[in-house]
Amino acid sequence: PSSPSTPLLFRPDKNMARLQSSMGRLAMPSFDESELISLLKAYVSTEKDWIPTAPGYSLYLRPTAIGSHPYLGVDVSDHVTLYVIASPVGPYYPQGFKPVSLLCDSYNARAWPGGVGQYKVGGNYGPTIKPAKDAMDKGYNQVLWMYGPSDEVTECGAMNLFFLVEESGSKVLWTPPLSRGDILPGVTRDSIIGLCKTWEGVTVRETFPTMPEIAEASKEGRLLEAFGSGTAAVVSPIERIGYKGEDLEIPAVGEFTERIWEELNGIYYGER
Repeated sequence: PSSPSTPLLFRPDKNMARLQSSMGRLAMPSFDESELISLLKAYVSTEKDWIPTAPGYSLYLRPTAIGSHPYLGVDVSDHVTLYVIASPVGPYYPQGFKPVSLLCDSYNARAWPGGVGQYKVGGNYGPTIKPAKDAMDKGYNQVLWMYGPSDEVTECGAMNLFFLVEESGSKVLWTPPLSRGDILPGVTRDSIIGLCKTWEGVTVRETFPTMPEIAEASKEGRLLEAFGSGTAAVVSPIERIGYKGEDLEIPAVGEFTERIWEELNGIYYGER
């Protein structure tokens, strides 16, 4: 996002590192991260007329790698094609900053320890399409993915997940950690954590919340806000979570979520 005369890339080093890690998990060869960033800069500079100028619009870049050797079989690919998809995109919320609703899924698992949840690979997304459709058929926008007998919260849809809760009069921003290997290391997630650690009045906690803990906080009036984060939406405020036949109502859109939205967009467009 930027004006055509001054194109800006948002944290390309972080995106390259995640791509490198994901390719390594699939036994694909490594690449020169600095060289690909240089190529991206040259590409964006050349094609800057494709960058929309209206607020909320941007040129979306998606580095992609596929095995392209001329054989059928399940094996390490001896030829890999690395390319970048680019497309002008409009605002994620064309009708405004709208909250979403989530349905907790106690049957399907998006990821698990020892799997590929921390990598940006297609296998993380294809199997989530049907559970997402089932949630929509029940009147919810997306799935809240849980793991384990304690119903640990992991992600929502294809986004990282955050809760703002009150504890002993203090505000805590609670998000699942990357340590177990089943959470995608989102660049937006990392940016939010980095920003909030510089703000007064809020503490960042990276541990796995459980849905019983979130439900208890909601009933006690301590669940202040909740939102998902990702490249496309930036932040997606959450107003309702369906869990064990009951709906947890969450204030949305809250001041904290709005502040993160404004701060990140200000950085995207070179205003901060």
